[in-house]
Amino acid sequence: MTEAKKSLKRTLIGKVVSDKRQKTVTVLVERRVKHELYGKIVAKSSKYHAHDEKGEYKLGDMIEITESRPLSKTKNWVATRLVQKAGLL
Repeated sequence: MTEAKKSLKRTLIGKVVSDKRQKTVTVLVERRVKHELYGKIVAKSSKYHAHDEKGEYKLGDMIEITESRPLSKTKNWVATRLVQKAGLL
């Protein structure tokens, strides 16, 4: 039952663009979609506020975020794991 519930939550991978608030990071998620009319591949982006309990994610890190219950007015995501540390290209 717990495995089925975990799979229903969405996960996204994005870049931390702000870590100024306590226990919160702002994550920029970019995706590429095909334009409906013209067929050109267009980059679209969205910013999400994610909960970071320990404050371990810093500016520029690539992280994975998972959907959760509402934690505040704008925060519905939780930072789950570090994908790539900032500056290691």
